[in-house]
Amino acid sequence: MPTMSSARRSQWPVWLCWLAMVLDGFDLVVLGTVIPTLIKTGELGFDAFGATFAATISLVGVGLGALFIAPLSDKFGRRKLLIACVASFSLFTVGAAFAPNVAVFSLLRMLAGLGLGACLPAALAYINDYAPAGSAGKSTTRTMTGYHVGAVATALLAIFIVPNWRLMFIIGGVAGLALLPFLWAKLPESLPEAAPAAGTPATTAPTQASELKTSQPANATTAVGRSTSGHSTSAKPKTGFRDLLQKPYPMVALGIGIASFMGLLLVYGLNTWLPQLMAAAGYPVSTGLTLLLVLNLGAVAGLFLAGILADKHGTKKIVLMWFGLSAVLLAILSVKIQNEFLLNAAVFVTGVFVFSSQVLVYAWVSQLFPPRLRGTALGFAAGVGRLGAIVGPAVTGTLVAANIAYPAGFYVFAAAGLLAVAALFLVPHQVTTADTSVPAER
Repeated sequence: MPTMSSARRSQWPVWLCWLAMVLDGFDLVVLGTVIPTLIKTGELGFDAFGATFAATISLVGVGLGALFIAPLSDKFGRRKLLIACVASFSLFTVGAAFAPNVAVFSLLRMLAGLGLGACLPAALAYINDYAPAGSAGKSTTRTMTGYHVGAVATALLAIFIVPNWRLMFIIGGVAGLALLPFLWAKLPESLPEAAPAAGTPATTAPTQASELKTSQPANATTAVGRSTSGHSTSAKPKTGFRDLLQKPYPMVALGIGIASFMGLLLVYGLNTWLPQLMAAAGYPVSTGLTLLLVLNLGAVAGLFLAGILADKHGTKKIVLMWFGLSAVLLAILSVKIQNEFLLNAAVFVTGVFVFSSQVLVYAWVSQLFPPRLRGTALGFAAGVGRLGAIVGPAVTGTLVAANIAYPAGFYVFAAAGLLAVAALFLVPHQVTTADTSVPAER
């Protein structure tokens, strides 16, 4: 396989990680596009309870994958784990199309979720290893645009394919399988500093490091360079969630975990219930569906803007501002807006801030933790966040059932944004470790 140093001139890794996020975005909405058909036809024995169970168990699988599989990228390398994740969730997604009943369908969705849950942290850890120094914000947010592009593309695809729900899963799974040869051939390993095999002299590492440095401009400092200097191949430390419980990480992990929980509560809660919230406010159903598309278009624009500003002004400042503005804008949406243009503009701007807030959390995690813990920390953030992804739709659904979704739903979302701001203030301004000293405000 090519080494990271020789591949830095290539855009293949950038696009491949982006396409992996497109597949993640597919999974975000695919079940929602087929559930109405499954309930209406009763295929596989589906009813409202079965649909709820399948949706919930899918998110449970994603959370478990993020928490327990994603950290393996720190041990075995990003490339290997990313390929394994794409292969596993693609196969299980195709398998869901041929499930004989609700139980098997739900099991396959959970197993696919394991790979999907680990895919996002592995891809983001990879792209931050690969990116030049000082570009973590842009690298993370631009990669995550694939997530929303995948969600929008899947929703549009469903318009033409549903009620043939099986074909939706086949297309998604085959797309992942088609990506595998490119990942294998074009994706270099992002951890060239990994420990040598048993019996290999420790002097191998300095030689490799010098080769990496000489292959780059003299004044260039890359994430790979930082990663290489941050590891000792003669005694590479083990990594895992226990590291997050050791100083100085517990307070950092707590703040990041709460913010990630609230961030994905907003993402999944709004994607699931925005049309219904707007309907409860008296808007036509067609308006609610249009606003969901506008919200996600705002998310893509917000990701580009957030990344640029984070790299220029510091990620902490921007993520605090983003969550704070999200709370304000969500509260404003509780007021009915009669003018259609102003309504669409308000929802678009809300999308700009709400969805990219969560992605900025991922970008900040990539900067706060040393390379040896990057995959573990991102897996923790994504895994805890997936709990919010389960709670968000459930809480909003409860408000809908109680006929108080409007305006209470928007107040709940605004409160989640404020709680994220409060949690991120817990993160210290300086994180000093044996690996490196990282200023938290960057």
